[in-house]
Amino acid sequence: MSRDISEHRKNLLDALVLAGRENSNAAVMFHTAVAAHLGLGASEEKTLDLLQRHGPLTAGEIVKLTGLAPASVTGLLDRLEAKWFVRRVRDPRDRRRVIVELNAEMLSGGDEIFEPLVSGLAELYAGYTDEQLELILDFLSRATAIQVEATSKIS
Repeated sequence: MSRDISEHRKNLLDALVLAGRENSNAAVMFHTAVAAHLGLGASEEKTLDLLQRHGPLTAGEIVKLTGLAPASVTGLLDRLEAKWFVRRVRDPRDRRRVIVELNAEMLSGGDEIFEPLVSGLAELYAGYTDEQLELILDFLSRATAIQVEATSKIS
């Protein structure tokens, strides 16, 4: 078997790199627009997403989930707290530990911003079999882990 990759595979890999870059650009631009609508920076908006999905987190947990440096997360949380989007509270079980909680009141009415994206993706997903969705989910999960790791090497 030849060690060289076929022309077809090379073209597929090139197309995949390009599609990934285009998807990344679209995601960054969408979340930049959402963030601007909320008066936030993109990393602030995405941190709020983490808190919505995971519930209250410590700064250290946010560092692990984002790959950002601890000092960057501290500044990020300071900005979100100053804008009233989050609050830092002592953990009732361990008073030495500080937990970051989402101020859900600040995000009320925000669901309509995401509705066109959510409904469009639901329509897209409907065209795939369960097996195809499992493959897509595996790819996205593994690609995300690689990206978080790469982020941590920059921060």
